[in-house]
Amino acid sequence: MPLAYLHYDVFTSEALLGNQLAVFTDARGLDTESMQKITREMNFAESTFILPAEQIGTDIRMRIFAPYVEMPIAGHPTIGSTFALAERGMIAPGTSRFVFGLNVGPVPVDLEWVDDRLRFAWMTQMPPEFGLVVEDRGAVAAALEVAPQDLAADLPVQQVSCGEPFLFVPLRDPDAVDRAMPNTSACRKLAAANGRPLPLFVFAPVGDALQDEAFVVHSRMFAPDFGITEDPATGIASGPLGCYLVRHGVVPAGAPARIESRQGVAMGRASRISIAITGTPDAISEVKVGGEAVLVGRGELLL
Repeated sequence: MPLAYLHYDVFTSEALLGNQLAVFTDARGLDTESMQKITREMNFAESTFILPAEQIGTDIRMRIFAPYVEMPIAGHPTIGSTFALAERGMIAPGTSRFVFGLNVGPVPVDLEWVDDRLRFAWMTQMPPEFGLVVEDRGAVAAALEVAPQDLAADLPVQQVSCGEPFLFVPLRDPDAVDRAMPNTSACRKLAAANGRPLPLFVFAPVGDALQDEAFVVHSRMFAPDFGITEDPATGIASGPLGCYLVRHGVVPAGAPARIESRQGVAMGRASRISIAITGTPDAISEVKVGGEAVLVGRGELLL
């Protein structure tokens, strides 16, 4: 039976940029093994599979797969799938909030419309958990093939999670971010020294950093231990990025603090990820990540 899907580019308003996503809007009848195989066939960073709601307080059940593993939560799949469901009419025009049932539980998304067209979606992420600070900055620099002095001198290398942990590495300027390149051997040594492999998220402020009322950072994400050389847009890392910036005083806390992460530029797939952090450095109360998505294709698998 043909299995229909929509192909979106996420965290961009322009086709052929951002992060690719395949959304299977009716996955009834598919088992876990089939979803995993289909995701490998699509060969995007992730694919999503939409099912009827299973939990009170949710509107839909969604499962997210990377090529070799199911994800408990992810950012660009949630934003992109919101646009796909609106395209299919499964989210009614004007709906202000839609709740996904993910493997971590209910995840609300707030929607902004222009007439009957979905313009923007905001995903609420979990409260931040601040983890270990890596003291061996030389090992971090070696893992990214940059000089130790390329690391921002006054900021820590720290693990932060809003559902999935990342190791945040502040660099001194965007040029250093562009020069970074993961060294597989050094990444494994860093992971062994700190107990577990983590994706590496590197970033630096852009110029004076404040543009259009948002604090702008130039960012990249590497996850060689997970089979991802580089990701063009990592929504689930963007909430923790905003929390890190507020926690360490890089961005003043506000109601909310507004941040824009520009990721994927070095890959030729520029992405713009909006981040809104509410609360104080020691008590962050709300984490939101938002963006646009563009429909670039429709298809079906003949299974």
